Amino acid sequence: MKHPLTKSKFLFLLLALVSLALPYRAAAAPKQEFYQLKIYHLKDQQQEDRLDKFLKDAYLPALHRAGVAKVGVFKPAADQANPSAAPAEKLVYVFIPFKAADQVFKVEEKLKKDKTYATAGQEYLEAAFNNPVYQRIEVVLMQAFTGMPLFSAPKLNGTPADRIYELRSYEAASEKLHENKVAMFNNGEMEIFSRLGFNPVFYAQVKAGSKMPNLMYMTSFDNIASREEKWKAFGADPAWKKMVSAPEYANNFLRADIYLLHPTAYSEI
Repeated sequence: MKHPLTKSKFLFLLLALVSLALPYRAAAAPKQEFYQLKIYHLKDQQQEDRLDKFLKDAYLPALHRAGVAKVGVFKPAADQANPSAAPAEKLVYVFIPFKAADQVFKVEEKLKKDKTYATAGQEYLEAAFNNPVYQRIEVVLMQAFTGMPLFSAPKLNGTPADRIYELRSYEAASEKLHENKVAMFNNGEMEIFSRLGFNPVFYAQVKAGSKMPNLMYMTSFDNIASREEKWKAFGADPAWKKMVSAPEYANNFLRADIYLLHPTAYSEI
């Protein structure tokens, strides 16, 4: 004898199907990560050596204990036109990925209570006013694009000294044009980068920083020759040519700043 499908049974089945679908939706659409980029400005090699010691022996291990899995540390690559030229200013870039915006502040609170961190980082944390470890720090807070909500640590060949990490910053003339450039990335530009082997690390919208409105992204290469080869292929790519000539994406960035970086030996990204 067949039992009729009552209203209560129908609702039960509907709820069961919804509950099964929710984990799938969560796995298919992970939450967008937040990124903090710290840029240390240094005056000399002594400050650089002291900062390296602090980052390697104190800061990165403390971030791990506070729940941050991997941290990237980068320094400017030599000027390819004049490799022997010293940079005008010493810089160190520290890239920290967070699962959510509030984790940024929770981690800071955890560091304050970390006694191991206080001991290992004492020289940096207790530096005298007339003997600082750095000249100043810039901090940029970003949220990952929907098209790449999680950062990716690339698998590159060769030594860290040869690898190139390219950080780009795109400012726009208005908030509306900035949002248009973000949409351009989400609607196909990132796909072109991936298809051509740019090994993207992250794409993100700047939420707080000195240059606004702005987005930043990082790609990576085995060496400088590979980087030049990939960009040449990108410029000639039919999909990119079609996209960049589309009127709906006209004038959506005002200025691009390009930074070529090497990972430090202790960088985890």
